[in-house]
Amino acid sequence: MEQPVQIWNSVKTTALLAGLTALFVFIGGALGGQVGMILAFVFALVMNMGAWWFSDKLALRMSGAREVSPVEAPELHQMVEVLSVRAGIPKPRVYLIDSETPNAFATGRSPAHGAVAVTTGIARLLNRDELAGVVAHELAHIKHRDTLISSVAASIAGAITMIADMAMWGMLFSGLTGQDEEEDGGIAGMVGGVLMIFLAPIAAMIIQMAISRSREFSADAGGARILGDPLPLASALEKLEWAAGRVPMQVSPATSHLYIVNPMMGGLAGLFRTHPATAERIARLRTMASQTPLAV
Repeated sequence: MEQPVQIWNSVKTTALLAGLTALFVFIGGALGGQVGMILAFVFALVMNMGAWWFSDKLALRMSGAREVSPVEAPELHQMVEVLSVRAGIPKPRVYLIDSETPNAFATGRSPAHGAVAVTTGIARLLNRDELAGVVAHELAHIKHRDTLISSVAASIAGAITMIADMAMWGMLFSGLTGQDEEEDGGIAGMVGGVLMIFLAPIAAMIIQMAISRSREFSADAGGARILGDPLPLASALEKLEWAAGRVPMQVSPATSHLYIVNPMMGGLAGLFRTHPATAERIARLRTMASQTPLAV
């Protein structure tokens, strides 16, 4: 089962990078005509390469995660090591995020470059078995190699937001200098800029929603098999959802889809959920527990 998952995620990654290139070229044409399209194409190629190689570092930095040694977090390191052996992958690097809101995510372009990050508040809410279920879920993401596409999506969402900001400042600068609207396709640039300012955040959210929901179900099942029991993860998800609803985590919207439960609750963030309903995830895990014994 693992091979089809990996192949499908490779296809999605390629499609995502191709979509990024097309989006940048379209925006470049809207804002700068043919010259803008060429510059946007070059910029898209650079972004694609950067997203592929450095998206994990970007995601960790944007989340405020810091790497911890076995001396600093011995129990967490031991748990990650034992579960990594069960998952059949190299032990990932371990990071902590200074936040009272309990949550976690994984990143890395491959199992050899994996990283697991948990918040400082997660151990205060979950017992050891529940925390092991969360770690196993994150290791399943790494094993399935879908941490790459989630990290790339975070980079793309950040890039889209940056483009919107550039369009807004470009329009303001053009207005302040009194540039003729008819000059160099100014009207087309104005229309393109207005569209990007309003549509870019929605596009970023749609990208995250499109790639995040199905992979969470897969990682839940994979984590249950790694741990050998779906119930601790089901219990952990119930607690994490409860905590996120009461103390929303302050994170960048570009990285919200990385976490095991949606860290942004309420308002518009609640309308555009990047995760499947937690109740459905819990129900699937409990159904797994009533079936035949699990195998990694």
